[in-house]
Amino acid sequence: MKILITGSAGFIGYHLAAKLSKNKKYKIFGVDNFDNYYSINLKKKRLALLKSFKNFKFKKIDILNEKKLKNLCEREKFDVIFHLAAQAGVRYSILNPKKYMRNNIQGFFNILEIAKQNKIKRIIYASSSSVYGDSNIFPLTEKQILKAKNLYSLSKDFNEKLSSVYSNFNNLNLIGLRFFTAYGELGRPDMMMMKYINCKYSGKPFFLYNYGNHYRDFTYINDVTEILKRLIKTKLKEKNEIYNICSSKPVKITKVLKIIDKYLPNKTIIKKVSMQKADVLKTYGSNNKIKKVTKFKSFTPIDQGVKNLCEWVLKNYKL
Repeated sequence: MKILITGSAGFIGYHLAAKLSKNKKYKIFGVDNFDNYYSINLKKKRLALLKSFKNFKFKKIDILNEKKLKNLCEREKFDVIFHLAAQAGVRYSILNPKKYMRNNIQGFFNILEIAKQNKIKRIIYASSSSVYGDSNIFPLTEKQILKAKNLYSLSKDFNEKLSSVYSNFNNLNLIGLRFFTAYGELGRPDMMMMKYINCKYSGKPFFLYNYGNHYRDFTYINDVTEILKRLIKTKLKEKNEIYNICSSKPVKITKVLKIIDKYLPNKTIIKKVSMQKADVLKTYGSNNKIKKVTKFKSFTPIDQGVKNLCEWVLKNYKL
């Protein structure tokens, strides 16, 4: 089976490519544009690790370059596309709205058009838990009314609506995944855990927003990629499906910081500040739907997942 992963040098894209490449029945092709939203060196490090797999190939392609992407798909004849490339960041979207319009909406449209033209029948794409906005009806279920409150979440909401239209008029199976705060080894430096760890080693202050009163439904990266792998062949009731990808166990941010402190040395300077614009107080999703279709039920407890991350940091962290 031939699989295309867009955003393969990104956090989830890298871990998925690594997991699938361990199985020789999969031929994995990754593309990425190496956007400088965060460290390009980190993305290069991930790619270098992937290149050790004989059944993994890579080409630097921007999903906005429709011609190059189309030529690749025509040549390789993929069976499945994991579309994980996107402009990430809720807060960043306030300052850089055009990047979200181009990368998240036009880029996704390009993927759908190319999939249609090349008869690639299954596209599994990244949505986000941010589409729920500041809803206070918990746990959040896939049937709830969406309340996107920033440009990033709005772009993901639009992707889901676009998928619904395309699945109705084309022979495509589309699976949208609302990721809830994925974390783990080789994580994004703009995400909370890696920010805290970087501050711990650099001596810079860590800004604890909303005075630490946030709750997040953290999901360990190994759980995320195992679910994605199972979705390759999962039978769908509908041509267009949406799933929450979450542990369904919200944790207070301050508890996570204490777990990190337990395993990593150095005292961290913490500055408690007010809640940021476009942020939400709590995320807590229902994972009943995804557990039912994938039969995956053993989500990693937060203590174990953070311990795994910290053990990796102790072996690999460089100032």
